[in-house]
Amino acid sequence: MEKRNKSVQYEIKRRFLICLALFSVLSFGTLRAQQKFTIVAAANLKIALDSINTVFKIQNKGINPQITYGASGKFYEQISSGAPFDLFFSADMDYPNKLESNKMTASKVKMYATGKLVIWSKKTDPNKAKINSLLDASIRKIAIGNPSTAPYGEKAVESLKFYKIYDKVKSKLVFGDNITQATQFVTTGNADIGITALSLVLTPNMQKEEGKYYIIPEKSHSPLEQGCVILKHGKDNANALKFYNFISSKKAITILKYYGYDTKTK
Repeated sequence: MEKRNKSVQYEIKRRFLICLALFSVLSFGTLRAQQKFTIVAAANLKIALDSINTVFKIQNKGINPQITYGASGKFYEQISSGAPFDLFFSADMDYPNKLESNKMTASKVKMYATGKLVIWSKKTDPNKAKINSLLDASIRKIAIGNPSTAPYGEKAVESLKFYKIYDKVKSKLVFGDNITQATQFVTTGNADIGITALSLVLTPNMQKEEGKYYIIPEKSHSPLEQGCVILKHGKDNANALKFYNFISSKKAITILKYYGYDTKTK
């Protein structure tokens, strides 16, 4: 009888430990799922936001933001169609404001930085002829972001029209899906020159390319004010809120400034 009782006790203990282990695994899995959240961000932010994310994760152990980069306009379309993203960093204020108007956000739209446009080339020094560098007879292809989906491409067209050279160069324009791809056209030699983001040409990899850049005067285009917003899907995600707030921290601002952004907010 005593032997039987010990056997029963052993079996009860074994089952308890199995249940406890399963509970721990499920709880850990749930915790990990809660720690993850999704960010979609404009391509011009790639290096800057990756750097900010590194600092954020050091300060917030266990929180694991998943960041995807691309054209702001394409992300806007996906979000409008119900894509389950938690946080949106746009290259302009218009797309986040439209989402807010359509009741698809869970926070106010925050302006986190203002970007700058540059002419960049490995073939010529645009500082010599400035905007007229684009008119040089040796220039056959000019890369810009797609103006219908990439705010930096839209502002590039505004600048070309401001200086009254758009009609002279439009046949030479080649469009990247986003500003990063447009920049790659120049680095790979598929375009002779490009209008891109200052934040991209200041990255370590671009510095190795030995290209030259000229900052296009801001008077030639409407401001490249960039906004972020927590989306409806991220409404109850405390970690998404932490990242949204962190973008305004001193450390994040220092990184943004390092990559050429103006961080003065309204």
